[in-house]
Parts: sequence; structure tokens; C-alpha cells
Amino acid sequence: MQSPRERSKVRPRAGWMVMGERGRPSALEVCRVLAVLFSLFPTVSLQCKILKCNSDLWAFNSKSGPDFCIGLRAYDNCVRRTARTCRGDLTYHSAQHGIGDLMNQHNCSKEEPTSQPRARTPLPPPPPPPVLTSQEPGSGPEGCRYEHSLPRNAPPSNYTHCGFFGVPHLRTFGDDFQTCKVEGAWPLIHNKYLSVQVTNSPVVPGSLATATTKLTIIFKNFQQCVDQKMYHAETDQLPSAFADGSKNGGDRHGANALQVVEKVLGQHVEIHARYIGTTIVVRQVGRYLTFAVRMPEDVVNSVEEGDNQDLYLCLHGCPTNQRIDLESFRARAGSRSSAGPRGFTYQSAKAKCKERLPVEDVYFQSCVFDLLSSGDINFTMAAYYAFEDVKMLHSNRNRYHLFKGNAGSALSGASQRSSASLSVFLLNFIVLLWTGCCTIHL
Repeated sequence: MQSPRERSKVRPRAGWMVMGERGRPSALEVCRVLAVLFSLFPTVSLQCKILKCNSDLWAFNSKSGPDFCIGLRAYDNCVRRTARTCRGDLTYHSAQHGIGDLMNQHNCSKEEPTSQPRARTPLPPPPPPPVLTSQEPGSGPEGCRYEHSLPRNAPPSNYTHCGFFGVPHLRTFGDDFQTCKVEGAWPLIHNKYLSVQVTNSPVVPGSLATATTKLTIIFKNFQQCVDQKMYHAETDQLPSAFADGSKNGGDRHGANALQVVEKVLGQHVEIHARYIGTTIVVRQVGRYLTFAVRMPEDVVNSVEEGDNQDLYLCLHGCPTNQRIDLESFRARAGSRSSAGPRGFTYQSAKAKCKERLPVEDVYFQSCVFDLLSSGDINFTMAAYYAFEDVKMLHSNRNRYHLFKGNAGSALSGASQRSSASLSVFLLNFIVLLWTGCCTIHL
């Protein structure tokens, strides 16, 4: 098997969760529903045209009869044209990775715009299961273990960490610590192997403080190891399985190289993606979710073709106009004697955070900020668990504590917030379709 370093030069072909049989919506019906939703939200940002592509596909196929392939080829061209403006949109990436599978399902040819569908070539029989040599039972083929896939005599992998918690606070893969606004839907990670998106909602009406209420992770299918899988969590719903009910990577020989492990019912879940050396920790603390990940550096940097990843928070941090200056906030709060929400003063917030976080690093500072901003005492535990996850996931013990964060100040525009909110709505709607939990009648 190729190593992830070697695989970074190859564009993998991820699957698409399409429902047609067994009473679930077909791919065309999904496009129809998305088009209807687009018409209901005229305030959506005009920059990303992915929903226009969906509505065009619906309009074409409602008139063109059985030749779905012509519409699919037009849809493929439309999606390609949106690449620059939509690369931070999870709906775009799902469409991008699914077009090839849709064409295969309908026996379509990309090279002949007006030709009839070609006969499907029979697939060769699957290869026999490889012999396991790993010490861990059921862990899958050796090639589905990241460490075993590296070239012989290669230097040890450099593992990096990203965390997202609280009101919210971000620790990037480069150990840059930021406090952000980021209301609505924002992508944390997007590379050749997985995508992660969070949704943040206001904690206190009228305040800049937001916290994570929804989280979606998509693991893309990979060679003989795993099928495409989606994990979706939201407040009071922290599943112990993927959206399709499975706890591993599917039916392939290396399926156990991807597993969901429930640590504490409704409070703590870990996802182990051994084929890419990645561990993800998702928690619910109070009413909000926290996210932490350990990932090899070469997996972090496995950029898709034409994607510079400038919108993904774990890699480049929050946009400058979405950052809050934690140092300035601390200076202002320390000079005030009045209490914030639920009676916390600067001194009483410090005392409360000191109970769990004795070192006055950025995790301690973020705890104080969260108590003064929201008055929600659960944020004390959110900061505590975020630091515990650092100790579990970070590869350099000398970098557990950070003592200075970067910041920004300006508010985002209303159009950006409305676009993010629509993106959240559409993503959650697609989750419902994929999981088959509802029936839509148009």
C-alpha cells in the first residue's frame, strides 16, 4: 500500500452517499429538494453557486426525459466552475466527490456530451483477504495501519493537534491559540481523507459569545480500508456510531481501521482512524460540544488539487475579522468592579477557574473569558477537558501550556452570517436524507 506521503500526489475518489432504493430519495430528488430550499432563502451569499448548479440539474432533467447523463455532464462543469468560491463549503465538496459515482450509476461518459450511456464493464472479482500480521486482532490489513504504510527506515511521523472548545477557542495545528466569534457553519479540517465542519450558535442573545452546537465529520472512502462514513453530533445527541448505524469503516477488509468508541455515554466519544494515524475526541460539556484531533503532519497537508485550504480553521486559524483580543479583554475585565452574567466578577471567575486549571496559561484565560461572557459554569469544565485532550493528543509535552494568544477584532458582515446559517441548514437537511430518518414529498 502507498504511504500517505505518497498518496498526497494522488487524488482519491471518495464515495457519495446516494439513496435511491429501499424507499429513500434518489440523487435527482435530493437535487430537487436542494433547489426548492435555495428558492426559500434569497439572502444566501451570491459568491458560491453550488445550489444554482443543483437547481439547473433539476430543471434540465425535468425536461430532458431519460438522458440523465447530459444533465450530469453539465452539472459536472458547473461544479468545477464554482471551485474557487465554494472551496470552504461542505455541500460543494460532497457534490465534487459524488459526481463520478452518479455517472457510474447511470453509465454516463464524460468524454461524449451527447452520446448514449455506455454498457457497464463487469467488475473483476475482489482479491482474497490479505494475511494479518498485526498484534491487534481484527485491525485490518497491514496497509490500513498508518505506521505500517510508511516507507522503511522513514523518520518518525510528526503528529500535530487541533482543538476547538468553549466560546469558542481554537488551537491550530501550528499551536496558535485564538478566541473567535465564527457564528454559523465553519470548516475546521478539509483534506484528501476527511472533512470536519462545526456549527456555532450564540450563547447569550446580543453577545459575541458563540459555542458549538453541531459537528459533522466525513471520512472519505479509501482503497481497501474503509467506505465513506459520516459522523454527526449535536447538543444532547452524541452518537456512539456513524450516521448509518455502523461503528467501523464498513464491509472492506480493513474496516476496523476506522472505529467509533464510546467512552462516556452521551458525553465522550473517540473516533480512531488508524489508516491515517488520526484520533478524534468529541465531548459534550454542558450544552455545547468540544472537538480535539491528533493527526500526522503529512495527512494535515494532503491538500486536494486546486484547494489552498485558506478557509480551514485548524490549519490557518480564524479569519482576522473573526478574532477576539483575549489580552485586551482581560485588561478591561480586570479594571472593572461590576459583575458579568450570573454574578461573576473578574476575581470570582479567576478563583473558579483556578479550581481546575492551576496554571494561568491560555486555557485558564479562556475559562475566565467564558465565565465573564456567558456566566455558564460548565465552560470551566470545557476548558479543563480541552487541556486534558491536549495532554492525551499532543506529541510534545513541552507545548501543553501556551501563554500568549493571537487576536483580531472586527465583526463579520450580515451576509456572511446568513450564508453560514443557510449552509448549516442545508448540511443538516442532507444528514436527514442520508440517514433515512424522514420522507420528503414535493
